[in-house]
Amino acid sequence: MKFVSIIIGSKSDYEVMKSCADTLEAFGVHHELIISSAHRSPERTKDYIIKAEKKGAQVFIAAAGMAAHLAGVLASKTVKPIIGVPMSASALSGIDALLSTVQMPAGMPVATVAIGKAGAMNSAYLAMQILALSDADLAVKLQEDRIAKAKKVEMDSLEIETIIG
Repeated sequence: MKFVSIIIGSKSDYEVMKSCADTLEAFGVHHELIISSAHRSPERTKDYIIKAEKKGAQVFIAAAGMAAHLAGVLASKTVKPIIGVPMSASALSGIDALLSTVQMPAGMPVATVAIGKAGAMNSAYLAMQILALSDADLAVKLQEDRIAKAKKVEMDSLEIETIIG
């Protein structure tokens, strides 16, 4: 079974990354979420990547907090797409995680999204777009979602125009 793997470095990342899992769930995309740290449990991380690929993981999403090594470690252990979500876990409000995630060496790409919840949700959408390359039903669901979002903007605009006259 094909699925998206979400890996968070610690329990503190869960509240933000739950929105990633919820977004995948809303589209019926199979996923799993585990806690595994690049620093505190490197063997667990390495072993999990191997097991996840054997089970059908197609895309890995990594919550990248502070030193933000998790996404890079994943990239070094698999050729599957990696999406890094910078966490706002430090005094620098996630800028350190963003820069660490973006600055991967050549040949070790990590797609990087926004800091925090918006990034967590966008990581789910990006993962689904990758899966939709070979899943026509998912591609249709994503297109319908875009249409619904555009209609909501139109409705919101009409509502505001009515209020301000």
